[in-house]
Amino acid sequence: MRQTLQRLGLLLACACASLTAYAAPPPVAATPADAAPTEAQRMQWFADAKFGIFIHYGIYAVDGIDESWSFFDGYVSYDHYMQQLKGFTAANYHPQAWADLIRESGARYAVLTAKHHDGVALWDTRQGLNVVKDTPARRDLVGPFVQALRKDGIKVGLYFSLIDWSYKDYPGFTRAESRYDAMADPARWARFVKYYQGQLRDLSQRYNPDLYWFDGDWEHGAEAWHARQDREMLLARNPMAIINSRLAGYGDYATPEQGVPITPPPQKYWELCMTMNNSWGWQPNDHHFKSANQLIRILADTIGMGGNLLLDIGPRADGAIPGQEVDTLREIGRWTHKNAEAIYGTQAGIPRDYYAGSSTLSKDGSTLYLFVDGRPGGPVLVKGLMNRVLHARVVGNGTTLDTQVVGKPYWSKVPGLLYITVPPAALDPEVTVLALTLDGPAQLFHDEVKPIESN
Repeated sequence: MRQTLQRLGLLLACACASLTAYAAPPPVAATPADAAPTEAQRMQWFADAKFGIFIHYGIYAVDGIDESWSFFDGYVSYDHYMQQLKGFTAANYHPQAWADLIRESGARYAVLTAKHHDGVALWDTRQGLNVVKDTPARRDLVGPFVQALRKDGIKVGLYFSLIDWSYKDYPGFTRAESRYDAMADPARWARFVKYYQGQLRDLSQRYNPDLYWFDGDWEHGAEAWHARQDREMLLARNPMAIINSRLAGYGDYATPEQGVPITPPPQKYWELCMTMNNSWGWQPNDHHFKSANQLIRILADTIGMGGNLLLDIGPRADGAIPGQEVDTLREIGRWTHKNAEAIYGTQAGIPRDYYAGSSTLSKDGSTLYLFVDGRPGGPVLVKGLMNRVLHARVVGNGTTLDTQVVGKPYWSKVPGLLYITVPPAALDPEVTVLALTLDGPAQLFHDEVKPIESN
């Protein structure tokens, strides 16, 4: 992961399953070409999920420094960075506790960094660095987590870096030093492609994830990466798997990073990935944490534009999730469980020209959900709604609300102004959600308003 385009890019007691106890799910049989799932069928769960948890876990948590980029950019030497292998214990790694917390947060899927750009894999790879043979952890950290997620009914996502700055046959090493030119030595590059595709095939065969979250594609083009071949290989194993956009143009959905889009991205499916503070992995000196209220409002903004939020957490090297992140996820969970009907399985809401806030619509379009920040200074206003409101209520407690339409002349087709009065006692401490049951799918007024003399 990377915070800018230039760099592109809990302590809960629970017995941890061992590698020998982990049983991979049965393979998904390849579907005949004439019966292959449509894009809509593959993407449906993702479109409905709305909220996921990203987990950046790796040796970089030992010293609490930038994942991979700290040595690539020369903040520390490569040797210094790799000394962290000796301190990575995962002694308090309890995957079922992780999965339970994710379920409590209301997230419907999770993405774990199976291998970051530093090349240190969290499972027992046949080649390259991994935590099983190269750290005191001495165990597979991917398999038990996959198993725990599936036990809790959460979709499984695995992050995989195409680049590997540690591997001897990868061209890039640091920003100041390269091993070789891939164009000038195609045989060596071919050896690297065989290596990384072997790792990818191994991930697929062992864990069969629902989602592949690629990163690092910017260093080479789709043809050099054999991106089409990657996609075909993964979908042959699991025709229902989905892939993010960072497979050099062969993905299924866009992945804007950190900044909340002002307007919806042009892609039909998209996901905003964002950190809780300013760092992806655990960094003890980064205290710039977003509040639960801020993150809930970001979630509301994102789903209001039809996207998903993938919110990152960074466990310590021993596997413990920091208490502040646990508390934040629990508060988000209180809110998501209370307001589930306005979140999951919804579609993008109405434009802010009509309602000065975030909103969503039920799948059939006949229920409009309004997200109200803070304590409104008066009735909530919706403009240009052509529908009649059959019922208005507060989501989560069922309080019926009074509505009033003003400024609607009987002779004009222009709708009036809809005001909804919300009693202070019905307000949520974070974000209040109102549900308007309409007399049919939402319709908004678009016509130009002319002077009365022209009508």
